[in-house]
Amino acid sequence: QVQLVESGGGLVQPGGSLRLSCAASANIFSIKTMGWYRQAPGNQRELVAAITGGRSPDYADSVKGRFTISRDSAKNTVYLQMNSLKPEDTAVYYCNILLWMGREYWGQGTQVTVSS
Repeated sequence: QVQLVESGGGLVQPGGSLRLSCAASANIFSIKTMGWYRQAPGNQRELVAAITGGRSPDYADSVKGRFTISRDSAKNTVYLQMNSLKPEDTAVYYCNILLWMGREYWGQGTQVTVSS
């Protein structure tokens, strides 16, 4: 069973920054994609950013230019650097990994609130 441990959420003012981290217990060679999703109240869960192997990361249009996803393979950890945060970025953020064998795992979620 793969476990994902998230950290870094919190309350921040508009225009501020936060960095989310997600450490995976899976063998690094078994991980195909690491990513972040978010879900705001009343909305469906949506992809924020994802990174697969040596490919360029994918981003939601709403976060392009503001968020950066990165992956530290040595630590089995994925990060989401969020800059210029807006109130509409408020949501629960979930870490997600997809293994090469096709299994998918989710973190427990971390709350990000952007408010003055």
